[in-house]
Amino acid sequence: MAKKKSKKKNIAITVKNLHINYRGLKKTSIRSSWRNIFKHKVETFEALKGINFELEKGKILGIVGKNGSGKSTMLRAIAGIFSPDKGSINLHGNNVSLLSIGVGFNGKLTGMENIYLSGMLLGFSEKEIAQHEQEIVDFADIGNFIHKPVKTYSSGMHSKLAFAITAILETDVMLIDEVLSVGDARFKEKSYNKMKELISDSHRTVIIVSHSMSTLRELCDEILWINDGEQVEIGATEEVIARYEEFMN
Repeated sequence: MAKKKSKKKNIAITVKNLHINYRGLKKTSIRSSWRNIFKHKVETFEALKGINFELEKGKILGIVGKNGSGKSTMLRAIAGIFSPDKGSINLHGNNVSLLSIGVGFNGKLTGMENIYLSGMLLGFSEKEIAQHEQEIVDFADIGNFIHKPVKTYSSGMHSKLAFAITAILETDVMLIDEVLSVGDARFKEKSYNKMKELISDSHRTVIIVSHSMSTLRELCDEILWINDGEQVEIGATEEVIARYEEFMN
């Protein structure tokens, strides 16, 4: 009897042996000899140390870890903000949006101008953005501030506009960095409901960084646990979160 062929996985993201290093200058001591007084030593900090995973199209991956473990660095690397020092990230032709406070906006430009700037950076044409402009403005609900420079925004207003752009201008892969926990109660509920609506699309792939275990339990198919830049494990949501909570306690 002929064996049935197994269904081929449709992979959205492949991360192989990913290493990301931060480099900074360490000033030479004032007591150093005159020969070394103008020299600087380069300090290297390993933010990610050999991360490996594949994520199927339509799946939702949560990333957990204590502060400073490399979770946000992981998202920024996938978004193309950081280049790997070693290893690789393959997006398999998918376009990606990163939803994170303080990332992606030009503070000198107005909210409206940033809608178009962000949209074009995501690969949308000016015409496509214009078709969704009012929907984005309405969802953000920041009133007249949409015509004021983003540098005048509070963190909540920044979050609202960033979320509105990402939610309305839908990409293949959404990367979400703690944004669901920012903003007033009404916006939190609205954004959470919108997020559930977006990720119910079987063609959309999502990675969420959050300290809210209840959010991750409800939304995620899998959890990646990172500790001090190293991959501890990846697996079923409830199992990994249970071990992570035990570790943190």
